[in-house]
Amino acid sequence: MSTQPEHRSGFACFVGRPNAGKSTLTNALVGSKVAITSSKPQTTRHAIRGIVHREDAQLVIVDTPGLHRPRTLLGQRLNDIVHSTWSEVDVVGLCVPADEKIGPGDRFIAAELAKIAKRTPVIGVVTKTDLVGPERVAEQLLALQEVMEFAELVPVSAVDGFQVTTLADLLVRKLPEGPQLYPDGDLTDEPEQTLVAELIREAALEGVRDELPHSIAVTVEEMLPREGRDDLLDVYAFLYVERSSQKGIILGHKGERLKDVGARARQQIEALLGSKVYLDLHIKVAKDWQRDPKQLRRLGF
Repeated sequence: MSTQPEHRSGFACFVGRPNAGKSTLTNALVGSKVAITSSKPQTTRHAIRGIVHREDAQLVIVDTPGLHRPRTLLGQRLNDIVHSTWSEVDVVGLCVPADEKIGPGDRFIAAELAKIAKRTPVIGVVTKTDLVGPERVAEQLLALQEVMEFAELVPVSAVDGFQVTTLADLLVRKLPEGPQLYPDGDLTDEPEQTLVAELIREAALEGVRDELPHSIAVTVEEMLPREGRDDLLDVYAFLYVERSSQKGIILGHKGERLKDVGARARQQIEALLGSKVYLDLHIKVAKDWQRDPKQLRRLGF
């Protein structure tokens, strides 16, 4: 009789209000930057998967957009992504930051999750414990317990690594037994072009006034090695906004801001791809693209 420990593999996803620390937590578990993080809500638009490789398991984390009450067609599509993801994963983590009171937004999500909790275990995760004292963490755990019936409750901090491994263990325990789903060394199954577009969008979101986040979309038109050089990659990308006034905001004085966005994005892309990158970035205006099905399709939604 073999005493070989069983190997588990499967999918998990984190849900929670925008800015509850879901993407940062995904990156901490995977140990690499696969989901973009930003203080702007609605940063995550694609179900980017991060892959956690362990001796005993392979945990694939699906990073979903924050669930919210939709006001545009884009908003509705984002919510559809969330619901379809929930029905496909083995375990869900509901993230609530330790430094903010539990509010109607959290309760709305918990009520939606309660509908699937019978067949999919839901773990309550109190994030950002590094921002508050132990008493506050304890209070938040108690408050979260009242919101719905969880399979487990756990406080974590992605920033200082507090209980990140404990959370991974809890998630892995809920996975079915099975072989590896992805080859060793893979950190995400997103095409590189999608990740590159997301990194550019993240750089563009930094420091932009609040009216802009939803209005920015990025497409990578071409990514190819420079002729005669195998150490340099040429990346051609468009940054879309909805109005020409927004184009001015992104360009900045004499194009300074766009230059800055390009430099920041290029650093991140080089780190991701392990290669030198020439980034050719242009701004285009796509009028009211969030409400137009044809443009949404073209921009990948």
